[in-house]
Amino acid sequence: MNQQPEKVILGIDPGTNVLGYGVIRTFGKNRVELVVMGIIELSKYSDHYLKLKAIYERIQQLVTEYLPDEVAIESPFFGKNVQSMLKLGRAQGVAMAAALSRSVPIFEYAPRKIKMAITGQGNASKEQVASMLKSILKMDELTPSKLDATDGLAAAVCHFFQQKVGMSSGKSGGWNEFIKNNPGRVM
Repeated sequence: MNQQPEKVILGIDPGTNVLGYGVIRTFGKNRVELVVMGIIELSKYSDHYLKLKAIYERIQQLVTEYLPDEVAIESPFFGKNVQSMLKLGRAQGVAMAAALSRSVPIFEYAPRKIKMAITGQGNASKEQVASMLKSILKMDELTPSKLDATDGLAAAVCHFFQQKVGMSSGKSGGWNEFIKNNPGRVM
């Protein structure tokens, strides 16, 4: 069975010290395989703007190398530290800009939605997510150093699952689709 991939999805878990990513290929609605996963180590940069530059450049390299059809990215969650949230939002924005500069559509997913899609629990641990991904993708091993990468990979697999059931959202125009599908809820 030498089937051509239907879609390539790049998943990104933005971070200011470590950014995780994963690339998958999909075959129809039932098969998905891992292409690559990894991290962008950012803690070596003392300047936040150098971190942003590194994110932008590496995401562009990934897009050029793997030619994703879509990017799934974890959206920042609300935290108590406003400065951390601001920095995380910048990291996410730079990653998005890098993909958009190559005209790749972006889909955002909340952390709980990603965990729910992968494990069935919105508050699953990184280890639980990694274990389920290992099973879903039929991987032999998953080393602990790859746990940041599995969060990016989880975003890609979540996007695959959401499309599979026709529930994908996050693309600009999402409100238009919501309004079309829910006319009784619009005032």
